[in-house]
Amino acid sequence: MKVSPYGSWESPISSGLVARTGAIWARFERPEPAEDGVYWLESRPDEGRTVLVFKPWDGGVEDVTSAEFNVRSRVHEYGGSAYFRHGDTLFFSNFDDQRLYRQDGRGSDARPITPEPPEPASLRYADAVVSPDGRTVVCVRERHEEGAVTNELVALPVDGSREPWIVASGRDFYSYPCLNPEGTRLAWTAWDNPLLPFIGTELWVADVFPELRLGEPRQVAGGPEESIFQPQWGPDGTLHFVSDRSGWWNLYRDRDREIEAPAPVEAELGWMQWWFGQSSYAFLPDERIACILNRGDSQPLVFLSGGRYEEAGAPFEAVRQPFLRSHGTKLAWVAGSATEPTSVVSLDAESGDFEVLRSGLGEALEPSYVSPAAAIEFPTEDGVPGHALFYAPRNPDFSGPEDEKPPLVVLVHGGPTSQSVASLDPAIQYLTSRGLAVVDVNYGGSTGYGRAYVERQKGRWGIVDTDDSIAAARFLADRGDVDGERLAITGGSAGGYTTLYALTFRDAFATGASYYGISDLEEFNATTHKFEACYDRWLIGPCPEEAELFRERSPVHSIDNVRVPVLILQGLDDEVVPPSQAEIMVEALRRNGIPFAYLPFEGEGHGFRKEENIRRAHEATVYFFSKVFGFELADPVEPVEIENAAEVAL
Repeated sequence: MKVSPYGSWESPISSGLVARTGAIWARFERPEPAEDGVYWLESRPDEGRTVLVFKPWDGGVEDVTSAEFNVRSRVHEYGGSAYFRHGDTLFFSNFDDQRLYRQDGRGSDARPITPEPPEPASLRYADAVVSPDGRTVVCVRERHEEGAVTNELVALPVDGSREPWIVASGRDFYSYPCLNPEGTRLAWTAWDNPLLPFIGTELWVADVFPELRLGEPRQVAGGPEESIFQPQWGPDGTLHFVSDRSGWWNLYRDRDREIEAPAPVEAELGWMQWWFGQSSYAFLPDERIACILNRGDSQPLVFLSGGRYEEAGAPFEAVRQPFLRSHGTKLAWVAGSATEPTSVVSLDAESGDFEVLRSGLGEALEPSYVSPAAAIEFPTEDGVPGHALFYAPRNPDFSGPEDEKPPLVVLVHGGPTSQSVASLDPAIQYLTSRGLAVVDVNYGGSTGYGRAYVERQKGRWGIVDTDDSIAAARFLADRGDVDGERLAITGGSAGGYTTLYALTFRDAFATGASYYGISDLEEFNATTHKFEACYDRWLIGPCPEEAELFRERSPVHSIDNVRVPVLILQGLDDEVVPPSQAEIMVEALRRNGIPFAYLPFEGEGHGFRKEENIRRAHEATVYFFSKVFGFELADPVEPVEIENAAEVAL
């Protein structure tokens, strides 16, 4: 074993491997088991598109959609649930024009069944269901007309012989339309600004009449202080749903208009609804319900039976987004583990047979180079335990000098109400195998620890996430795991904002890298899209009433406080956090003589999807940190142009 400074170790985990897997937790979506195999969506960073694929139970994976299609929806900008099926007939949303397409079997050509929009992508579709008789589609439609965005539920014939007609309208947002087994009742969720789906949603049900006309709707559950997730009809026609009315997202059912909880538990069956189509439970033929139970540090598959949750025994217990579905006794979902990447997996609920259908990595990692996640709890400013996943440096060929502790990279997830899970991520292993320590922080506001933990962030965005990130780093430094003088912070989107906030208003970090992060909250409030238009009202306060508070929390207005090097990475087609957010910060850094580098990426939106850009971003980040922390990289990396570079090194 060679002794070499932390950060300078040679590693077989390359930036190319990281790029080929992309954002590995988002690579797979919505696996759906069928009689003869499993369908799912698979992102292809090397192709810059998402493909609908199919795997027979005893065969190899095959593409279903042809190379001309990119299966993604843009409803709510984040999309999700971009394909659905009825038997062998497949339907999907195409990214470029956002029209719905029908494909009669896996080997046939696809044709559009929705009208060509008046403007490109001005009519968008997602979250669809086909009626039990196979004649009609019900889905969410989003219309973009003259600067206004309208969301509604629409129906259309599966053959596209008639234009879509409105089923329900008048609310700001809709999701989860679902029909009972007879097709006689429709359930859905809806909410209005300034609420968000994790704050307050409503569950509605209406009788269905010919041509999918609805009777008088009835509100089943939900309200301004209750979040509803995944309504679904059971095989016997009982409506189930997830609600956080107890302070935890638990499963409920509506029996003759009486709401009951079959198994209360201090754990979560709901997730933040950034994407359509998430599913945390599925019905089995023997009356059990398979569930993904979010316990914060793990998300195991369990079976609900007789008022109790029993472990299913599946070895993969890390789930970032729940996509659990069933067909007979077969279950399919997306999960990973501390030593295995996020993958498409299946379990036969009867035999217990578990199978990895598609690994998130095209090539296996040598286990001796993998640093498994270790869950930690640390004290916070609020006096409640904070949560994080710690990854120590690990490489069988190298060790650090006895008198040196490794630098620490603090990862701040986006959302900011998202969650980090203990699934093997090549992007993290890229750092740890080179001798850097990493801590992935589930700061106050994160999913998985109950509503009270989420609401720690209400009105305190920038404060509680930054304080928890610093507390996690100091905990590890005090414990002797890392060098408390060599701390870096990085994150994307909301995590990018926390990064910039921490570098501006705190002095704990020596450097940071912001991926498409928010720098001016007033600008963000004025330019963000409809789905997030009132998000900052919950996170900070109403604007313009609290305009001064928005300015106080905006890094760009206090840029004179920044004294450490900053790396900024930004997609130029980003409509969630527009490039203007990065450019404002860059000009301020340049004006104040702060060392910085700026990497804009053409053709990228909110999150990098192209292989070459993902690779460049990761290499640029580790290169930038190497210059700040003073170690030499073992492998050649294209240099990053750093302005005011003379002041970079510690």
